[in-house]
Amino acid sequence: MSLELTTAAIVLLCAAGIALLVLFFYYLYFFTRLKNDNSSKGSNLPISVVIAAKNERTNLEKNLSAILNQDYPNFEVVVVNDGSWDGTKDYLKEHALINPKLKIVTIQLDEKFQKGKKFALTMGIKAATHENLLFTDADCKPATDKWIASMALHLETHKVVLGNSPLRVSRTPLGSMVNYETFHTAIQYIGYAKRGVPYMGVGRNLAYTKSLFFENKGFASHQHILSGDDDLFVQEVTTFKNTTVCLDPDSFTLSDSPRGISSWLKQKIRHLSTGNLYSLKFKLLLGLYSLVQLLVYFFAIALLILYPQMWYLGVGVLTLKWIVQWVVMYGPSQRLGYTKVGYALPYYDILYTLYLLFFGIAKPFLKPKTWN
Repeated sequence: MSLELTTAAIVLLCAAGIALLVLFFYYLYFFTRLKNDNSSKGSNLPISVVIAAKNERTNLEKNLSAILNQDYPNFEVVVVNDGSWDGTKDYLKEHALINPKLKIVTIQLDEKFQKGKKFALTMGIKAATHENLLFTDADCKPATDKWIASMALHLETHKVVLGNSPLRVSRTPLGSMVNYETFHTAIQYIGYAKRGVPYMGVGRNLAYTKSLFFENKGFASHQHILSGDDDLFVQEVTTFKNTTVCLDPDSFTLSDSPRGISSWLKQKIRHLSTGNLYSLKFKLLLGLYSLVQLLVYFFAIALLILYPQMWYLGVGVLTLKWIVQWVVMYGPSQRLGYTKVGYALPYYDILYTLYLLFFGIAKPFLKPKTWN
């Protein structure tokens, strides 16, 4: 082995070490405070649940009853029918006749001007009776009948509550990747919020006050963007003091993952469309994390290819990464409802790295078309 070869291998190994140290900082600083916060204390805060629905009759038939039948004394459910043509309107009218908690807001179909989800949510917020708002999607079902109670308890002391919403996924490579990517998103936004830098929530399980919404002019600053109701808005209105996270298992909502790769791509394109509008702080914070994730793999693979006789260097880099990652993430994966992730983490981590690489290259060319 020549001196130059040895020197080059050391340089690669040092670069991999630096990337690992940065990655471990993220793991240990942001991802180690994700503990459940079960509480037996009750709440009687008046709550308006708001759901925007566009052609969601099938999902409403499956999930609306679980929301209307929550074990909570003081709530209403506002469903905004956003120009649906699949029978959603008739289904909601029938349901409203037998359940006084259901309030319907109808937006007429306008083929020339699609107003988008944020307009539908704004109409629902305006129609809501109560100051305290809880949001979910038509394809979501509360994990228990204590969902409202658990989220409401946190609204008593904060203006914004970020909830957790695991996905039910298929047993396919796509399902595995979607599962891990959703889990990874969860530990990021929850972990950052726990450290005082909230940057997003998920519209499937999010709560805030009506006054906070209107004090900040709602979604006005990003109304032209299809997505953003659960990240751009959260970035605008949240602070360390007014925001909290609810990780009580009773507060979780569940939904099925997208059916097929085309549905998933459509969803991801819509979500990624907001990234360019993130503040510089969050672009740097999130971008650096993704970059070092990719660099660790790049340096490890480079060591394996260039120095096969020292295969243990590249393998060692990845093994060290996976061990620390497993130690940090196994507990949160079990507590947040992603139990499969903890059992085959290297497999999921490789899929996630391919996901980052693909969307990092493709993002400039992806343009969302509709919100549903």
